[in-house]
Amino acid sequence: MRTRDGIILQARFASTRLPGKALERIGSRTLLEHCLARLLSAGVAQVVLATTTNAEDDALAVVARRMGVSVFRGDATDVLGRYTAAAAEFGFDHVIRATGDNPAVDIGGPGRLLGALRANAVDYVWEDGLPYGGAVEAMTAAALRHAAQAATHPEDREHVTPYIRRGTQRFRILQMTAPAPLCRPDVRVTVDTPDDLTRMRELFARTGTENPTLRQIIEAAGRPQRAGVA
Repeated sequence: MRTRDGIILQARFASTRLPGKALERIGSRTLLEHCLARLLSAGVAQVVLATTTNAEDDALAVVARRMGVSVFRGDATDVLGRYTAAAAEFGFDHVIRATGDNPAVDIGGPGRLLGALRANAVDYVWEDGLPYGGAVEAMTAAALRHAAQAATHPEDREHVTPYIRRGTQRFRILQMTAPAPLCRPDVRVTVDTPDDLTRMRELFARTGTENPTLRQIIEAAGRPQRAGVA
C-alpha cells in the first residue's frame, strides 16, 4: 500500500525569548522563509505550515501561502494536538517534524529519515550528531495519534515527541548517525535568543551565499577549539 508523506513545520509569531523572530531577517529572507525554503528544497514530501489560530499568526500564514505552502492552524500550546490534527487533515501516514527555529536544517535530512522510517518499519527515527538545530524528526501518524491520546504532561504536549522518544516499550525507535561531514554537535544553528539570531546572520554572511548548505555553515563556524588552546 502506498503511503503519503508530509513535512510539518511548526511556527508561531509569539516567542518568550525573541518575540516576532519568525519574521526577523537573515539576509534577504525571514527566518520562516529560510525554514520553508529548505524543506521545499528537500523535494521529498508536501510541506505544511502548522501555526496557531492567533491573529498575530495571520502574517505567517500569508508568507507560507505566498511560497506555495499549505497552512494548518490549531492550538497555540498543545503543539502535539496541532501536529496530529494537521497530519489527519492532509492524510499523511508518515510525518517529518521541523520547527521554525531552525533556518539551517540539512536539506538531505527529510529524505534520509523518511527512507529509514519505511525501510525499517519503525515508528520514530532521529539522527544523532548534527549541529544543534540542524536536524528533523520522522514518525508515523499512528505514533502521533497514540501520543496525542495518551500524553498528559504539558511538556509532552508542547514539544511533540518526548512521549514517543521515552516510549521504548510502546514504539519502535531507530537512532541513526548523521553523515560524517555533518557530525558537528558542537555547532549551534538554532534561533532561540537575540544572540542566536546575530550568530546565524554572521554564519550565513560568511558563506557568501543566500542559501548555504548545512556543510557550508559548519565550515563557516570553524573547527572547535581544543581544551587548553587559546
